[in-house]
Amino acid sequence: MKKILNNPVDYVDEMLAGLTAAHPGFYRLHGGSGRVVARSGAGKPGKVGIVTGGGSGHLPVFTGYVGPGLLDACAIGDVFSSPSAEQMADAIRAAHQGAGVLRLYGNYGGDIMNFDMAGDLVGFEDIRCTSVILADDVASAPPAEAAKRRGVAGMVYAFKIAGAAAEAGHDLDGVTRVAQKAADACRSVGVALSPCTVPQAGKPTFQIGENEMEMGMGIHGEPGVWRGQLRPADAIAAEMMDRLLSDMPLTKGDRVSVMVNSLGATPPEELYILYRVVKARIEAAGATVVMPLVGRYATSMEMTGVSFTLCKLDAELEGFLAAPCDCAFWSVK
Repeated sequence: MKKILNNPVDYVDEMLAGLTAAHPGFYRLHGGSGRVVARSGAGKPGKVGIVTGGGSGHLPVFTGYVGPGLLDACAIGDVFSSPSAEQMADAIRAAHQGAGVLRLYGNYGGDIMNFDMAGDLVGFEDIRCTSVILADDVASAPPAEAAKRRGVAGMVYAFKIAGAAAEAGHDLDGVTRVAQKAADACRSVGVALSPCTVPQAGKPTFQIGENEMEMGMGIHGEPGVWRGQLRPADAIAAEMMDRLLSDMPLTKGDRVSVMVNSLGATPPEELYILYRVVKARIEAAGATVVMPLVGRYATSMEMTGVSFTLCKLDAELEGFLAAPCDCAFWSVK
């Protein structure tokens, strides 16, 4: 294992110390655990709070998207491990400004269990909570079992759109409705070329041949739909778009935002090679690309690979997507 670190046990805490030191205008640590990141400024009384939580190793997800027009707080666990229920409860407390709190996170068992427990804890403090769970990975379950799908990069769109709704003054039920609408509008698929290494494990999360790729692999190394020889970029992009468009067809007049996302080690140059195909396929369906995102938005440590996310927009979702937001990793003016 070659990583720039000290004691692997301290990896997440030292990362959070550096993150908050580098960007004090956006982030501060909240609570005694050192595992809750909240907005640096004072909260806006009467605004609905939005929190997320999950394992470390996915920056900018989760902590990076705390900021105006986005999230209010985030609980973060060890690499690829859920934060505790008490840490999640602390994040809810940090986000609460008297109007309730939306819990917005991915479809993983530990996160669901601990956020449910956190809701019970803060319920005794008269903090009302709702939940929206992202399940956008089309490779992880068929459409008939969509509720079993993993939550991946689609949550970035949900953070942005729900955050804008909260900033616009919608109440908790309204923000929850918009967040669910955004979650339902997203479809994602990924491909992996190499594994990553969890610092405390000290070994790769999976093994893959030098000239192999795996279609549909999850962001923690969960199995994909096939493994075989590495294919050219255009063939990879074509199959990924086939899988997305078969699950969420586009027709003439549709407007859709697309994210071409590096899973960690894939360079921008290769993302733009792929984006050519993505844009052409969307336009061939008669649809229009809105606010494309090409870069590193939801990673898996140093995994080499890419994910595509489509977010089909209506006027409401597009308006919230275009609304201002600001954090250390993404800004919309």
